Amino acid sequence: MIMIYPAFIQKGGTIGITALSDGNKRDTDIIRLDSGKRQLSLKGYKLLETAHVRSSIKGRSSDGKTRAEEFMKLIKEEEVRWIISAKGGDYLMEMLPFVDFNQISLNPTWIQGYSDNTGITFTVTTNCNMATVYGCNFNDFGMEPWHKAIENNLTILEGNNIVQTSFDFYEDGFYDRITGLESYHTDKEVYWKNITGQEEINLNGRLLGGCLDVLLNLVGTKYDKTACFVEKCKEHGVVWYLESFSLNSEALTRGLWQLREAGWFQNAKGFVFGRPAFYDEQGEISYKEAVLSVLGELEVPVILEADIGHKAPAMTMINGALGFISCKDGKASLRMELR
Repeated sequence: MIMIYPAFIQKGGTIGITALSDGNKRDTDIIRLDSGKRQLSLKGYKLLETAHVRSSIKGRSSDGKTRAEEFMKLIKEEEVRWIISAKGGDYLMEMLPFVDFNQISLNPTWIQGYSDNTGITFTVTTNCNMATVYGCNFNDFGMEPWHKAIENNLTILEGNNIVQTSFDFYEDGFYDRITGLESYHTDKEVYWKNITGQEEINLNGRLLGGCLDVLLNLVGTKYDKTACFVEKCKEHGVVWYLESFSLNSEALTRGLWQLREAGWFQNAKGFVFGRPAFYDEQGEISYKEAVLSVLGELEVPVILEADIGHKAPAMTMINGALGFISCKDGKASLRMELR
């Protein structure tokens, strides 16, 4: 496996903002967007915003072709070193037929987003052997002051090899913003759960993952190069990090089964699941029971309730990097190597 790692951003470099799925519409979102641009500018970076970042029509910033064209324009801009998606949403897949993956391979650029943006981060990594970032969408850079998770994100993209540690508290509910500048409402204690019997879990392998709701739409399409990618990873194996937005117990079980049977979990060294945004225990089946009913037979470590995904704060995860995760007594750490 030879991974492509884009050059890290440096002071004076340009950060591109584009709306790959939905865009900003509410006043508080616009305030947050402008605040993020202002704060990153004060830290020495230039910002380049594409045309439809401030547009939202029926859950889309624009049509799929337009979104892809704006994205590819940033890819081709030599000074743009880091592209961050403005928002999540539901319809990113509409732009995939218009994305030029060969052009992306020729112009390595950090691509970041989470939730629906899994459709581009995961696909670029598995199709182009290029590292991408599963991290916050752009508006989170607009909070004042920044949470440690946001500071870590910038620090990592500046090329600093830091160790991320689990946070103390997370935002369990969903809160409407009043000013647009609010930080996370951290109201519940973080506790990573080792559910496969080990007191301490130490995982290492190439990191790969994202939002399961989106991954289940990719499996079996022409963009699904996952089985081939994980076969290339067999020297180090794969540490899967996964999280779900609104899968209930039935959908989670069926979905994990589908990915397993599609060959995605060959060479898996272990699994780390983020906190689900919404989860309905159909048939009184817990998240743990649903996960183990499918993954238990793989006989690899499984962790739940990690700082990944929709219930912020979240760690910055680099798809394709070698990840070293340790978890004991509810606390965890992540170190990444780009080789």
